[in-house]
Amino acid sequence: MKKPLFAARIALLALIGFAAAQPVLSADYPDRPIELVVPWAAGGATDSMTRSFAEAAKKHLPQPFIVNNKPGATGSIGFSDVARASPDGYKVAVLTAELLIIPHMGIGKVTQDDFIPIARFNALASAITVRADAPWNSIEEFLDYARRNPGSVKVGNSGVGSIWHLAAAALQNKAKVEFSHIPFQGGNPAVLALLGGHVDAVAVSTAEVLTYVASGKLKTLAVMSEQRVKGFDSVPTLKERNIDLAIGSWAGLGVPKNTPPKVVETLKTATAKAMREPALIEAMNKLNLNAAFANDTAFKAQMLRDSEIFRGLVTDLKLTN
Repeated sequence: MKKPLFAARIALLALIGFAAAQPVLSADYPDRPIELVVPWAAGGATDSMTRSFAEAAKKHLPQPFIVNNKPGATGSIGFSDVARASPDGYKVAVLTAELLIIPHMGIGKVTQDDFIPIARFNALASAITVRADAPWNSIEEFLDYARRNPGSVKVGNSGVGSIWHLAAAALQNKAKVEFSHIPFQGGNPAVLALLGGHVDAVAVSTAEVLTYVASGKLKTLAVMSEQRVKGFDSVPTLKERNIDLAIGSWAGLGVPKNTPPKVVETLKTATAKAMREPALIEAMNKLNLNAAFANDTAFKAQMLRDSEIFRGLVTDLKLTN
């Protein structure tokens, strides 16, 4: 009789251990503020959009999102912080395309498999942008100069392995030129470096240069999209200039794997409602952030597709460590 009793005790202890490992959830989640981790520096396109979203979401959750910037290591610091967090819904990540790029480059260990997608916010194209007083007035002039002066053109990006690093490297490969790639902790710091004359160009998003292009401080030579971008209507696509390249990024929300379904559903519902808020749509349009909502299923499918595309680009461009 002792063996069955011993076995029962072991089973009970195992059950208690399993229960203890699960997040303790309130019946009325969320009952405290939710940390929203942006893996990039403040002031960039992703940060601006996230803060606008957090404001819009106040109407649809009983507790607010508190935005926390954790830049560094091409997004790895912010991604890892959330992936390692308790899966209780109180720490949410802003996911960007870098999550799919850096694993193929050997940077960091976090992958899309560490997250449950909630929804995608938008889609953005890369823009080759220079200072207004730069000697190049077309993408052809810019690339011709780079071709005649290998390695002399410094192109800023948002970090080694970032989508904007990949964009500039892909252009370099397609156009048979050689750039010097200069990393920063986000698109906004790269743009500020361009304004200060520390780099010659950037390949960041249209959203991150829009204000400075509009004020006449910068000029965009080409966009890496299938079609011309709103707000940059006079700027040609690379494809219009016979360079077959279109590359861009997106941002969305994700929570750690093993987050309870009820929490995931609460966040999905609130996010979908917030993305329909006129104030958020207006703010995103004003910043040229190209609102393009996708639910969790569509977002996950895109990440799977993009991961394979980025894997091929990283391999072709020899960007692995």
